[in-house]
Amino acid sequence: MCGIAGLIGFKGDARKNILKMNERMLHRGPDSGGVYVSEDVKVAFGHRRLSIVDLSENGAQPMTSRSGRMVIIYNGEIYNAGEIRKKLDSALFRGTSDTEVLLEAIEHFGVSDTLSMCKGMFAFAVYDKELQTVTFARDRVGEKPLYYGMVGDAFAFASDIGCLRVIDGFDNGINTDVLDIYFTEGYIPAPYSIYKDIYKLEAGTYLTVDVNTLKTETQAYWSMKDVALRGQNNPFKGTENEAADELERLLKEAIKGQMVADVPVGAFLSAGIDSATVVSLMQSLDAGKVKTFTIGMDDPAFNEAVYAKEIAKHLGTEHTELYITEKDMKEVIPKLSFMFGEPFADSSQIPTYLVSRMTRDKVTVSLSGDGGDELFCGYTSYESISRIWGKMKNIPYFIRKPVSSIVLHSPLANKEIYRIKGTILGAKGPADIHRMEHETDPLTKKIALTKGNLPYKYTELPNDFLNEVNHETMLMDMLVYHPDDILVKVDRTAMAVSLETRVPMLDRDVVEFAWSLPINYLRDDKVGKKVLRDVLYRYVPREMMERPKKGFSIPIDKWLLEPQLRDWAEGLLSKDKIRRQGILDADVVEKIWTDFTERGIYRIQIWYILMFQLWIEEEFR
Repeated sequence: MCGIAGLIGFKGDARKNILKMNERMLHRGPDSGGVYVSEDVKVAFGHRRLSIVDLSENGAQPMTSRSGRMVIIYNGEIYNAGEIRKKLDSALFRGTSDTEVLLEAIEHFGVSDTLSMCKGMFAFAVYDKELQTVTFARDRVGEKPLYYGMVGDAFAFASDIGCLRVIDGFDNGINTDVLDIYFTEGYIPAPYSIYKDIYKLEAGTYLTVDVNTLKTETQAYWSMKDVALRGQNNPFKGTENEAADELERLLKEAIKGQMVADVPVGAFLSAGIDSATVVSLMQSLDAGKVKTFTIGMDDPAFNEAVYAKEIAKHLGTEHTELYITEKDMKEVIPKLSFMFGEPFADSSQIPTYLVSRMTRDKVTVSLSGDGGDELFCGYTSYESISRIWGKMKNIPYFIRKPVSSIVLHSPLANKEIYRIKGTILGAKGPADIHRMEHETDPLTKKIALTKGNLPYKYTELPNDFLNEVNHETMLMDMLVYHPDDILVKVDRTAMAVSLETRVPMLDRDVVEFAWSLPINYLRDDKVGKKVLRDVLYRYVPREMMERPKKGFSIPIDKWLLEPQLRDWAEGLLSKDKIRRQGILDADVVEKIWTDFTERGIYRIQIWYILMFQLWIEEEFR
């Protein structure tokens, strides 16, 4: 895991600016750094290295191919690098790094064919001196970040959006058109960013830039939508037990590949199905004791550490737990703006950072169980959407639509329960219901003064795309929520402490198999992740796992009423300050805050606004 940055066609001092960009992302690669500037100074690359495989100088970047034609900077891990290496001439290689395999494969097979071969998480830039192009690519599901766009007259890119701000002449304004999405979701989905003319490369795509003209061309090499549709059209034919057998085989294969490293490896362990499954399979593959890590909280309503400890004891892992206090968590808040580089407001970012920091004391790589809910139908919201649509679908839309309008324009809409029901009545299908869950509060669209109307994948997926309600909502989450919230949270918090995270459930073969499973193999009444549970219960007793999942929730609403955080919040939400900034509606923000402090109505948008204001203050002071 590393950080990459670069400039194409920069008119100033390219080397000086690359060094500044490298310094901004030091946390992504504390072990070493490197710079490449082409002879004509049109291309400048920077790299920060967190050494994982081949710790020698043979793995250093920027790396030039054996022929001298290509130069690469790369962030991530190619788990099947050994297989790809066998397809190339052994004389090409000086070391054992996956970077060298990726580079030589691109030169010999081309970018498209190499991407189709690779299994892993990655974002890279490769300069072809002969074709005078730089090609960028991002992994299939979006584990590794890559921002790009125009800064002045130059094309700039980086793993960390904060790197772009340090470039001489950076004056890209705030992209206010995206704020409606941010205040609905709590994050900014690809391809957008908080800055004008700066974008996120979307998962499963590659982009080519002409070095001389700076013209770009983008192409998809893998599509979650296509994989989901193909899987549903060609469902798995075996029994439920055979499905569990195949899933166990695929996960073991993925985990075995992701445990390969020249540094210590461990795993996050909560009391949930997903991480417990990953740890169980890791321990079955490891002759020693897997290192596992859990954080606990004194409040039993938010504490899973006691159950995680039981699982670790049963599996025989080398377990470390740390009980964190409210003070520990509150001390993280000032660091969040730098950590994420743009507004991001999933409050579980705080405990995720703390567990990453604790884990980094013992290992350099940690596996996680992310992806289980979205791929194996784990969220309770999937069941509720399925149930709601089951009741609504037989009522013609031409009847439901006017009834929805009547409810929403009546005094009933003043009560949240009726506003939600009235909104959902107007849904054309399950995809609409899933979208509407995020948009029932009319104040959400009034927070920003600019009313954006940007399309993004939550609004673009058609109803009945997969002809099955649960799969439809799972796909929406895998297209937007998972890559743009969950994976962003895990990557940024872990990399803030120089910890590499790996996600076995996002292995290409596991993902493609998951989409082929019938819904009755995934969910039974209110129980989700059936097939995943079937795998886990081969290693951990069922009774040890059958309890409500608490997740990484924290009581933000409680904290914000305590004197210290309330004073901090009210400083950020000052009406005069917000009016001077001219971005948010000061009256709407005031109403949202007073509804909370005086009437006890907590909206999640409060945290969204605070994280936006914190970002404004930190980035523009």
